[in-house]
This record gives sequence, structure tokens and C-alpha cells, in this order.
Amino acid sequence: MNGATAQDVEQEVSDWWRTEVIEMAPGMIRYRGYAIEDLIGNVGFAQMVWLMLRGELPTEGQSALLEAALMAGVDHGPQAPSIAIARMAATCGVGLNNAMASALNVLGDVHGGAGEQALAFYQTLLADRRENETAEDAAERVLGAFFADGGKFVPGFGHRFHDVDPRAPRLLELVDKAVEAGDVSGDFARAARAVEAGIEQRKGRRIPMNIDGATAVIYAELGFPAPLARGLFCLSRAVGILAHAWEQTEQGGRNKGPIPRRLIWTHDGPEPRPVPERPGT
Repeated sequence: MNGATAQDVEQEVSDWWRTEVIEMAPGMIRYRGYAIEDLIGNVGFAQMVWLMLRGELPTEGQSALLEAALMAGVDHGPQAPSIAIARMAATCGVGLNNAMASALNVLGDVHGGAGEQALAFYQTLLADRRENETAEDAAERVLGAFFADGGKFVPGFGHRFHDVDPRAPRLLELVDKAVEAGDVSGDFARAARAVEAGIEQRKGRRIPMNIDGATAVIYAELGFPAPLARGLFCLSRAVGILAHAWEQTEQGGRNKGPIPRRLIWTHDGPEPRPVPERPGT
């Protein structure tokens, strides 16, 4: 820039990135204003996650609830695509970081996104709730609009492996205790249970809340925006991904695919056929 002094240029470079998250200088690191040496040994990992994302330290009750949600979703075995990919990648001669990145990159709308979608669904229910309308009536109305718009699977409910996801009832129990302690309002827990009841009424059978629906309740009760529900799930599932990638590395194996080598995929293409002769040959 014309007439700029060296100080102006230095300031422009410094202002290229602006952040409230971290302050750093030689011999000094502060996260959200807290010196790292004061945080170490006094603040747990879940508390640190909250601090980095929200700017302040959580209460003990908030921290305990966040910790429970993060812990509950760490793993679901190699039948989960992200875990299977981590193990396959580990047999391809790559490092743990590559195996983890490969696995995390498949956590999208279908595998890994249900928590974000469930949280957004609860938010819609509460935001659109009419005066003097019960949670059950609001759920019925929102569900009606969802299915009328072509929706098939309500995010956060039902599980392809578990009749009842054992993680969900325990998480909701902890939410209820947090409500009693005054740590959270319970509004989202009531909304989620109303949705569960509404689905049962419509389908004629119970389709229980799953891990995504339950953690969405917790993240919503704690005030996290919907997109962060997916980010927090990625953070949680990264623990299982790392564990499986490391275990597979120790077990060995080379180029393991999704099925044993003695088996082969189903071929639905044409029967064997000759290549057409070229004219003049």
C-alpha cells in the first residue's frame, strides 16, 4: 500500500488472521485468556473442549454432561464404515494420522450426521411451538410436516443393529439428573421424548431414540449449535478410530479389503462376450 510504514505492513500481516481462541508469544500460551500452565492439571479434556468452543469454562454439571456424551459415542465396531475404513487403511502401509483422516472423512450426512440433524429437528419443534401447545402436539405437527415432505427416517431414532440402543437411556437419565440439579432446562429432552412418542403413534411400534438422538439432546441442552453436534461426534469417534487403527497396525495384515480374499463380490454385469473385430482386420 502506498505510503505504508514498516509498522503498517507488520500490523497488516498480524491482522491477516484474527482469533479470540489463542494468544501466543515466546514463552507464553493463553487459551481464551487462561495461561496453559494454569490449565494443565486443573482442567479436563471435556472442559477444554468447552472452553475452546464457547470461550468460558463450563460448570461442573455442564462439564460432566458433555463428558458423558463424548465418551458414549467413541466406538461402534468395524461394522461402522468409519471404523472399518480406519482398519483397512492401517493395512495399506500408511501412518495412524492417515488412517484416522481416511476414517473421519466419511463422517457425513448419512454416517455421522444424524446428531446434527436431530438437534436441528428438536430446535425446529421448539421454535415453531405455538402458544399453549403441548410438546406432544408440537411433535405431532412437526412430524406430520416432515413425513408429508417426503421424510422417511427421523434423525436420531431407530438403529439398524440395536432394538434399543443401550447408550441412549443412560444418557437421558443423566440429562434428567442435570435438570434436577438446575444445570440444564430439560426443554430438549422433553421435545425428544415427544418426538419418540409421536413416531410410535404414527408407526404403530416403538422406534427408540439412538445415540445420535440422545447426544443431540445433550448438546442442545448445553447450548451448542447444530453444526457443532457433528464436530463433537467426530471428536468423540476419533478415539475409537485411533484405537482400531492402532490395534490393526499391531495385528499386521496387508491390503485387507472389506471382505475376505476367498470371497468375491456379486457381478451384475454382462456375461462374457468377445470384443468386436475392427473393420479391415
